[in-house]
Amino acid sequence: MRVPSFFGRIWCLAGCLLLAVAGAAIADGAAPVLTLTQGTESRELTLEQIEAPGLHAVEMRHPEGPAGTFSGVWLNDFLAAQGLEEARRVRFIALDGYTTFLTPAQRREKRYLLVTRLDDEPVGEASLGPLMLVVPEDAKAAQEGSEPMTRWIWAIREISVR
Repeated sequence: MRVPSFFGRIWCLAGCLLLAVAGAAIADGAAPVLTLTQGTESRELTLEQIEAPGLHAVEMRHPEGPAGTFSGVWLNDFLAAQGLEEARRVRFIALDGYTTFLTPAQRREKRYLLVTRLDDEPVGEASLGPLMLVVPEDAKAAQEGSEPMTRWIWAIREISVR
């Protein structure tokens, strides 16, 4: 049996500490969770930066499963905070490559919530995270199938505007 050297143990402890700090950073909103792209420029945003305009909460069941208190920022407030309220097209890109778009008219027609938290915790991948876009007023109708979910998207990794 090989016994790790003193330096081997130090590296192991350092690695464990780094993993613990990285996990805490994601949980407290300090790690990037979203790429925001405008033209050829991109920047990474943390939960803290996304949530800066103020959190709003709604109780609902997502048609794809999760239920509870969905908290996040209204999409138009988020765009305004980023200086993008005049964007002609907002594109949302999920981790699996799924994409949906919103025009200014669509953003005026309904209130979209950019969800960052479920039951006060950052949304994990198992709960369709790290971010999702929902229309709280349509939640029940979407569950019943009487309202399409074509603009709902989950597991958002990037928002691109032009």
